[in-house]
Parts: sequence; C-alpha cells; structure tokens
Amino acid sequence: MRGKTKAKAATPAKGDGARAPKTARPKKSAGAGEYTARHIQVLKGLEAVRKRPAMYVGSTASRGLHHLVYEVVDNAIDEAMSGYCDQIEVVIHADNCVTVIDNGRGIPVDIHPSEKVPGVELAMLTLHAGGKFDRQSYKVSGGLHGVGVSVVNALSEWLEVEVRRDGRTWHQKYARGKKLSALRAIGKADGTGTTVRFRPDPEIFTEREFNYETLATRLRELAFLNRGVRIAFADERGDEPKKEVFQSEGGIREFVAFLRGNRKPLHPDVVYLQASRPECEIELALQYDEGYTENTFTFVNNINTHEGGTHLTGFKSALTRAINEYAEKNGFLRRLDFTLTGEDVREGLTAVLSLRILDPQFEGQTKTRLGNSEIQGAVHSVVYEGLLTHFEENPRTAGASVEKVIRAAEAREAARKARELTRRKSALESSVLPGKLADCSIDDPAACELYLVEGESAGGSAKQGRDRTYQAILPLRGKILNVEKSRLDKVLSNDEIRTMITAIGAGIGEDEFDIQGARYHKIIIMTDADVDGAHIRTLLLTFFFRHMRELIEQGYLYIAQPPLYRITRGKEEHYAYSDAERDEIVKRWNGDGKGGKIEMQRYKGLGEMNPEQLWSTTMDPERRTVLRVTMDDAVEADRLFSVLMGDDVEQRRQFIEANARFVRNLDI
Repeated sequence: MRGKTKAKAATPAKGDGARAPKTARPKKSAGAGEYTARHIQVLKGLEAVRKRPAMYVGSTASRGLHHLVYEVVDNAIDEAMSGYCDQIEVVIHADNCVTVIDNGRGIPVDIHPSEKVPGVELAMLTLHAGGKFDRQSYKVSGGLHGVGVSVVNALSEWLEVEVRRDGRTWHQKYARGKKLSALRAIGKADGTGTTVRFRPDPEIFTEREFNYETLATRLRELAFLNRGVRIAFADERGDEPKKEVFQSEGGIREFVAFLRGNRKPLHPDVVYLQASRPECEIELALQYDEGYTENTFTFVNNINTHEGGTHLTGFKSALTRAINEYAEKNGFLRRLDFTLTGEDVREGLTAVLSLRILDPQFEGQTKTRLGNSEIQGAVHSVVYEGLLTHFEENPRTAGASVEKVIRAAEAREAARKARELTRRKSALESSVLPGKLADCSIDDPAACELYLVEGESAGGSAKQGRDRTYQAILPLRGKILNVEKSRLDKVLSNDEIRTMITAIGAGIGEDEFDIQGARYHKIIIMTDADVDGAHIRTLLLTFFFRHMRELIEQGYLYIAQPPLYRITRGKEEHYAYSDAERDEIVKRWNGDGKGGKIEMQRYKGLGEMNPEQLWSTTMDPERRTVLRVTMDDAVEADRLFSVLMGDDVEQRRQFIEANARFVRNLDI
C-alpha cells in the first residue's frame, strides 16, 4: 500500500459561510443546436481503446502499464488452466519492452471462415474476438471478454507476435493497433506456443517504467494458484539483472503458508478442501495463527476478487456454522452464554478460496466481485461438510482452532462496552463527539475533511488556520497503539483510537463498520516531517488497513504533504517540499543577479509554522498537495504490514537490510 496520486480537493472558498457563485448559463454558439448524422463519430478498429484507454486498463499511469503485462500473461494462464501449458516466461528487456512466452497450443493461424483473415490477426485487431466465448476451446478462463491482447496491441508503440504451431513459426508485427506486416512463416518450430513482445506507447502512458516487485508479486500469486506451472521472470535492466522462478507443487496450501509469514500457526497442518460441483471446482486452504487479524483472499479463474461476492459469502457462513456446530457438539461452548459470530471465527485466520467457474458473472471488466447466485450455495455446502469431516478426523486441529475462536469471542464481549463508547447514538447527539475535536460547520460528508494532526501544538495552529466551514481538526497525542499486535478489546481501550472512531462515525470492525456513517469523505493524516512523524503515520495506516480498510478502498484516506523548508531573501518567501526543490530555488536566486542574503529554515515539526503558514502550505485546497492512499495489491499490503508491524524482529531486520539502499531521506 502506498500513496500514489496527487489530488486537489474541490471545496468551498476560504472563510466561514462562503458560498459558491452562481453559474451563468453558457451562451449558444453558432450552429450549436444542430445534431445530424454527420455529428456521430465512428471509431473504427481499436481507435476506441486509444481514445479511452482507462476504460480498458484502469489508468494511463502505473496501474494501466502493468495491466498490459497481466493481460498477455493471463492468456498463457488460460492455456494452463485448460491443460495445454506448463511453462511461461516473462522478460523485461533493457529498453523496457516486455516479452511473454508460453508453450500452449499457439494462437490459431488458419483463416477464419467468415472474417477471411488469420485467427491471430483477428485476435490482435478486434475487440471481443477470442476463443473464450464458447465452451469448447476453453472450459474456464479469466479473459472472458475477449478484449485482452487486442487492447495491449492498441496501447503499444509496437507489438510482435510469434506463433509456434503445426511445425512452423509464424510472425506478424503491429504498431498502435494497426497491422504493419502480413502473417508469414519464418521457419520451423519445435513444439507449440506463443510469444508476444511489446513496448507500451509513450503517447498513451504517463509512466513507462515497469516495477519488478509489482510484476513478481502477481506472477508468484499465479504460480500458487496454478499448481505445477513454472513461471520464469527476468529483468534485464540495470547493472544487476534479476531472475526468479515461481513454481508451487503445493498450490494454495503453500500460498497460505506464504501469506501467514512468520506468524506462529496454532496447528501444523494447513486445512485443505477440494471438490468438483456442477457449478464450479472449489479449492480451499486455511490455517489459524496467533495473530488477531483475518487474511482471507478469494480468486475466481485466477482473478483476485478483492471485493468478494457470492463465493465469499458462502465461505463465511459455512465456516461460522461448522465451527459453532463442532464447538457445541464437543462441549466447548459450555463456558459461554452466547454463540460464536463470524468475526470471532475469522480472527487469526489465513485462508485462500480459489474457484474455477465455467461461466462466471463478474461485475464489470475489472472483475473484482462475483455475482453468480448459484455459487453461494455450492461453496457453503462444500466448506461446511468438508470442515466438519476434517475436524472429526483431526481433533487436535479442531480443538486448537475452536479454542482460538472462543478466546476471540470472550475478548469481543470484553470489548463491547468500549465499543459502545465509540458509537454516535444519533446525528443529533453531538455531545458524544470527542471534546478535542474541532468540527466543521457543514454536515455534508462529501464536502467535509478531517485532519488527524500530530500533537496539541500543531493541532492549535491547524484549528486557527483552517476553514472551519468544511475542515475539522482532531489533534492526536503521542503514538497510538500498534494494532497489528493487539486484539480488538485492547485496541478499543486506547483513548486516541477511540476518539478517532467516534469522530469518523462509521464504527469499527468488519461486521459493524458502515462507510455510509462516515462523517468525512477526506481523512487527512498530517504529521511532522521527522522519524517520529513517520512512525505515527505508519501506526495510523496500520489501524486503517486492519480495522477500516473500506476507507482506503473508497479513496477516503490521504496524507498531507507539509513543506520541508522555508526559504527567504528579504521580503521574498518560498516553500520547498523536497531537497531537489530547495536546491532549485537557491540556484535560481543565486543566479538572478539580485543579491541578498538567502536564509533557510528546515521544518522539523508542524508546530513551527504559524496558522497562516500552515494554511497556505498544507491545508489550502488551491495550493496544497495531498497523497491519496491506495491499495493496488491487498496480498502484498497484508504481508508488508505483518513484516513491518508484527512480532517477528528477524523478518523485519531482513526486510530493512534488503531495502536500505532505497532510502533517500533518512531523517524523515
């Protein structure tokens, strides 16, 4: 998880009670009333993709850039899921172009009966053309929309495809979605497969450098989900080329162990279930550990359905039912006067649920939520029956799991009163809001901002400098609890955390958090630019990731960017937000011939700025820079929080040693 995008908020003008000016009706220009057939624009071929690339790959920045590679690799994985491919190679070349090679069947090269062009050319140049719409070429597939490789072709400066099929190697080249050469045989071939080599188009993408770790994480994930498939990944850039091979014989069982990391398991064996139903093929692996957070990941045809869906609902209800039934049958519930909830049974759980579905219904091209209604019952039945059978056959595993769940339930009851303190009883009972919260005057959450400010001194400056119409200030004293190492009852006993929960107003925890109750749609972390400030920011990010993740997923969480330097020369004043910007200002002033003494102030804390300075540099939407906190990869984010904030000191030391060379500013 990392801050990626700079954003300016569209908010009211500074000053209490400021009103937006009325918008004048635009004047009609000559001919503006005409609307005839000639005004209808027809985008032919792949022009639509180049016109609106974000519709197909998510963005024209880093996310979309890496999506190009995923689309080509997913085609190879679809061959693997159908049993025709077990070797995939991905290479980032020195010039930042990418090659993907597989040993599948090879894209067809024969002439299509109705379109009268080779199959490979049809796949490369036509949206919604592919072998994944019928149920013969591919039984299951992630690329069900048939737009993948053609979109890559459209958004590439150039793309070459080689097909090894029927004893011959065929070659064709394209540029920006247009054919440069005819398909031709260039030699003999041993075996079968497809090679796609492409360079992302600099006219489309604002970022063109592939991130090794981003791609490695996805390829490793695919290796876990496709047992036995060998994925080789090489990066030829730089002085030290990298190469890794991802292959898993244990499949999702090994995936669970990888995700658990060094958290101590409560039972040595990873519970594994596999079943084939008419609706789908189901694989589940899970294990309990001594931690307090749930880490459940679901996949459909290798696609990470991070927004869940019917399969996740079926899994959760089956797990809760099976644990309750086993616990009651074996006398574990005698010491409790309440049943175990879903939140209880998932504390300390790491689970991977992987489905292969003939006709999955995803919500949108992003494929982040499964909608097939019949899948919920199928998953529930398999998981419920499978877990009860496994528990009966493995009583030690069952006992350790149930005891963990009961301890979680007891802690939940202990936390109930603390939780009640964080709830707002109604919108009118403003008295339950924290006393130190300086709230804003309007009550439209979409227009409101909450600044979480480090320290009372900075909080005082922020309160004086803010626009009280839409900006609320909540000063935080000291460092909050590290929630990675704490159960919910302890989390809720922390005064600063309880104050934040009450101020935000959306509750806490998966079962009770409701983002509709959030009183602010911008929550901005504002800490000092020093080591302590960075630590406080990390603790806050850990809290939001573990207990209010939806705020991150919906784009509500931001990080303020206060200046590092104030540079003055006489009456001239500039603020610098980086060392490079500071050096540029000093160089410019030294060379303008005006003379004068240049003075520089390095801000170590927000409290060093007066209210006017804090407003103009860090809080004024017209001039400030804020970083939106995003989560591109939930699996990797979870792993990093476990490493950096967990109990395993050795694992954290290894991470620091491996990444120390990337540090740029050691004092912030």
